[in-house]
Amino acid sequence: MTDHFEPLDSLELRPPAQRERELMARLPQLVARAKAASGWARILAQVNPADIDSRAALATLPVTRKSDLHGLQQQHAPFGGLNTTPVNQLARIFMSPGPIFDPEGHGSDWWRFARPLYATGVRPGGLLQNCFSYHFTPAAFMVEGGAAKIGCAVIPAGSGQTEMQVQAISSLRPDTYVGTPSFLKIIIEKAQEMGADISSLKQAMVGAEALPETLRQWFVAHGVPRVLQMYASADIGNIAYETCSASERDPGMLLDEDIILEIVRPGSGDPVAPGEIGEVVVTVFNPDYPLIRFATGDLSAVMPDAPATACGRTNTRIRGWLGRADQTTKVRAMFVHPSQVHAVTRRHPEIVKARLVVSGQMAQDVMTLQCEVADPASAASGSSAAAIVESIRDLTKLRGEVAFVAIGSLPNDGKVIADVRDYS
Repeated sequence: MTDHFEPLDSLELRPPAQRERELMARLPQLVARAKAASGWARILAQVNPADIDSRAALATLPVTRKSDLHGLQQQHAPFGGLNTTPVNQLARIFMSPGPIFDPEGHGSDWWRFARPLYATGVRPGGLLQNCFSYHFTPAAFMVEGGAAKIGCAVIPAGSGQTEMQVQAISSLRPDTYVGTPSFLKIIIEKAQEMGADISSLKQAMVGAEALPETLRQWFVAHGVPRVLQMYASADIGNIAYETCSASERDPGMLLDEDIILEIVRPGSGDPVAPGEIGEVVVTVFNPDYPLIRFATGDLSAVMPDAPATACGRTNTRIRGWLGRADQTTKVRAMFVHPSQVHAVTRRHPEIVKARLVVSGQMAQDVMTLQCEVADPASAASGSSAAAIVESIRDLTKLRGEVAFVAIGSLPNDGKVIADVRDYS
């Protein structure tokens, strides 16, 4: 039995250089299709699709942020003009808090969930208990599409009703749980309380929450030896997922085959160096709802030195979810955004990397822009400091200080704004 999905298709096994060539070759057609939608026609008004055939060219396009969707959708309901398939030809429309509306088309495995399910251990003829919510949001339907692609039956359990969840597992004997890790823990504890046998569960694919390693080991100790997590969003579907080689978990999370991932400096669209933490920006080859340079608001990092794995999958691996990129904070009754920090660095090319540190006590805030430069001593004694201070005032309408540090001194944590104030 192979350990990768669709072995005859072998997209997961492509040499990395081949994958990159094929993704870049698909880009012009994706951009052209997107521009047929009114929203993308506005966003990409000056773009010639034929020119967008490399990562460098892609990086010149504007970033559309998840935080922009509510405003876009209010202006042009229901999807901000980003859908290329008319609303009345879609399969489903979902609503997340905000509200934010997300479409689903009619294509097989539309959310691209078969590969992460297969990597977890789901196989044709299996039985899966789907504990993601079926109410308004798409997570449960993402699982349904992937399970149907593999040929696995689904118990549409949804969330809540813990005793019924235990009864279903005890009676129907599913081999796989899919849902949040916290709810799986609740189910296991309820089964212990009820004296119910749920030993049929041998594996779980979890998401929508962090999975601490301590909780993963708790699952192992309580009879679920294989628990893998995946990273998805209601706008994109599958982004990345964990894999195993034999009984060993592979490092990081493997990217989906139908996306192009960039990691950018928060507040900007500028790609960071491989291995550096930044915001996840995704371009999705979706014929109904193409997303081009869509910023998720999540932090992650590429693992450039991830070793080859015995499972044979060759795509890029990322470190998984590492926090939120929106570090907007309020200083002296004024909001300061990562994009404003980025604007300061754009004015002063000698700055390699910057981090705005907000310190002091409430009502006595101090803003200091820590700047990585080639020669901190020369920068401090020259005219750069005064010019940067002036830019801080101009762009944030607040007074700030500047401190120069050597290149490589700032932490690799994705933070552009660090709030270290004493609130005690």
